[in-house]
Amino acid sequence: MNRRAKPVQAALGLIERRGRYLICRRRAGDFLGGFWEFPGGKREPKESWEACLRRELREELGITVRAIKRFGTMRYRYGQRPITFKVFRCAVARGSPRPLDAQALRWVLPGRLGRYRFPPANQRLIARLAASCYNHKKEHNRRDRR
Repeated sequence: MNRRAKPVQAALGLIERRGRYLICRRRAGDFLGGFWEFPGGKREPKESWEACLRRELREELGITVRAIKRFGTMRYRYGQRPITFKVFRCAVARGSPRPLDAQALRWVLPGRLGRYRFPPANQRLIARLAASCYNHKKEHNRRDRR
């Protein structure tokens, strides 16, 4: 019997502070254990994407967020399981991030995200963030030379 795996939907938060993004290290015993990721998690049935993000960040990090803005959508397939990620930019409104459901947390510059081991599904997002950082620096340097 060739049953298709149920699609997974997950919300990811790009939490930025002083030009750095918050990343979390997955616990060793979990799926993709030891990999770094952007915080977030699976969407519950009938839950809005923003409500999912708020719930997951509260559960995983003990924070509430503000200024939630859609950044994009990513699709990936782990084996037979398709996953859709909705990515949001946001900022910490209340609380200090703590690794409640992760092994560790780090604030990382966009250009240095590639130094961390992320799941394959995140590679395009990391490249996009690093490129936007590079393009921003290039534009900033051009303005300084004028």
